[in-house]
Amino acid sequence: MKIITEKQLIAGPAGRIELLLQRPDSPDPPEGVAVVCHPHSLYGGSLMNKVVHSLADTFTDLGRPTIRFNFRGVGQSDGVFDQGRGEQADLAAVVAWLQQRYPAAPVWLAGFSFGAFVAFRAHRAVAAERLLLVAPAVDMFDFGPPDAVTIPWLVIHGSADETVSPEAVRNWLSIPLSNPPKLYWLDGASHFFHGRLNELKRVVREAWR
Repeated sequence: MKIITEKQLIAGPAGRIELLLQRPDSPDPPEGVAVVCHPHSLYGGSLMNKVVHSLADTFTDLGRPTIRFNFRGVGQSDGVFDQGRGEQADLAAVVAWLQQRYPAAPVWLAGFSFGAFVAFRAHRAVAAERLLLVAPAVDMFDFGPPDAVTIPWLVIHGSADETVSPEAVRNWLSIPLSNPPKLYWLDGASHFFHGRLNELKRVVREAWR
């Protein structure tokens, strides 16, 4: 399957938002679309992050046009870091642009680390159909209670994560939930899944194929 990549600068709440759209080269309308949020903007996070890139490739392989984008203040995106508040508004603008291009297409929403925080907090506002959190930084940002999620969701974490405590993720998900996530621990995997990206992609494909 041939994949076409388009770079765009779209209007956002703080100015321009830089994004990359990956889409299968097919005349058929997609069954849905996907958006992936990158890790912390002040610590090198961007749409070029290898975990973000891997997730985007996975969703595209599943036939979904997929956007990875730079939050405000990163790359060619205007504005400054806003602790996740303005970044949620950036995400909403990206989803709105994508849905104009693919009307009524259900949205799969994913985020890595800080991006998982943004995706979690914004998933209702953007009416996501599914939610993927990879190494969610629950010990760094106030996610809020996990029972806020009423859609199918997936959490993937490395057991050797040196940045986000695996115990913090276990504690966050320890309360009784009416809609618990599918939870996958990649044994021995670090925060950035060094040498384990193919396994990460496999888990997502098998869970959401």
